[in-house]
Amino acid sequence: MPATADPWDVLVIGGGLAGLCAAISARKLGASVRLIESAPSESRGGNARHARNFRAAHGAPAWHSPGVYTADEFLSELRKASAPQFDEGLAQELIADTTGLASWLMDCGVRLQDPRVGVVPFSRRTAFLLGGGKAMLNALYQTAAGIGVVVGYGAEAVGLADRPDGGWSVEVAGAERQRIAARCVVVAAGGPGADPEWLRAHFGPAADGYSIRGCAYSNGHAMQMLIEAGARTVGDPTTCHIVAVDARGPRFDGGIVTRITAIPYGLVVDRDAARVDIESHDVGRTHYARWGPRIARCPGGVAFLILDAGALERAAPTALPAISADTIAALAGTLGLDADALARALEAFNAERSGRRHPLSGPPFFAFPMRPGLTFVHYGVAVDERMRVRRRDGGTVATLFAAGMIMAANILRSGYLAGLGLALAAVSGRRAGEAAARHAAG
Repeated sequence: MPATADPWDVLVIGGGLAGLCAAISARKLGASVRLIESAPSESRGGNARHARNFRAAHGAPAWHSPGVYTADEFLSELRKASAPQFDEGLAQELIADTTGLASWLMDCGVRLQDPRVGVVPFSRRTAFLLGGGKAMLNALYQTAAGIGVVVGYGAEAVGLADRPDGGWSVEVAGAERQRIAARCVVVAAGGPGADPEWLRAHFGPAADGYSIRGCAYSNGHAMQMLIEAGARTVGDPTTCHIVAVDARGPRFDGGIVTRITAIPYGLVVDRDAARVDIESHDVGRTHYARWGPRIARCPGGVAFLILDAGALERAAPTALPAISADTIAALAGTLGLDADALARALEAFNAERSGRRHPLSGPPFFAFPMRPGLTFVHYGVAVDERMRVRRRDGGTVATLFAAGMIMAANILRSGYLAGLGLALAAVSGRRAGEAAARHAAG
């Protein structure tokens, strides 16, 4: 098996946002850097390909993020979203790093959206990417190549072994198997959310019906490689962030465009045409995250959103058109539902909404079939403030680092905050890359 003669200063495993930020940061400090991405070049970038904004603290208004959003407010909202066992000290440090994130990304060629132009929502908490996640990744890949980061595609790390000099030998599978020697390794290859076998083992057979919102290459194999090497785990492998998505979307890579956000305007039924509800009756902007687990508990893991013309008009645009019919009976037939049961569910729904603004008066009627869409799993490896991997025996590994969603469970043990995943990926990647470069330099 061929091996590199001289070790690289830093080897980055994973070509998403965290990996790119690590590679660029390490290279800017003078380290020789090689980045391997398991996906082919046309699918590079991990789940960040589907991102549109990142959360960042700022003490004064900025052209790309109006208003003020302090680090204290950021931390307070994280406390409410996450389970109480999260590493608050690490969270404070990473939140502080977000204050300079927008400037750093723009220095790397990333362009941000002016909130006064276009259709992005007003947000003092997040900055929106002009052109979305793919545009951001393209800019970062261009910057990385321009400063001398060597990138390889279709290369998956499958083995990790100590070297006598204290560095690492990484076995890589691709067009040909090879070993890459490196003084320091940054693992930024994402969590296990796209591995069907792993999901089935932790969430049961129902997981076979989940849509995976991210890419198929974020399979957690590199995370498992760290665990087998002695890394301490954090979080709960049986908890995840799932939302309501269009059941007609792809199994993988649906991203944000398949998310169903019109649930507050309509009636939800299961495959037996029985009314489905949630206790909170949440109609806030993040209601779809409450509906993801609820749909997962429905028979067969499927549900249907029923709307009339007025409700559909109030709904946000969708990637796939609504299924339409002139009568409830005809809509039931198209969906494979019992027509009488659906009519009874609609009658009860409208009676409940009597006196409210929006009963479903119809016709015509419309529907969206829905499934649970998995975003990420609240599970990963423990790290310290430099993103060094913590061992099960209580120590840390000076030459091994983790960044991105593989370490997010240190901060986010449950729930989610809009734009947090991208923010954590960027700031943890920068920290890991800088720490690795400094260690490699002695």
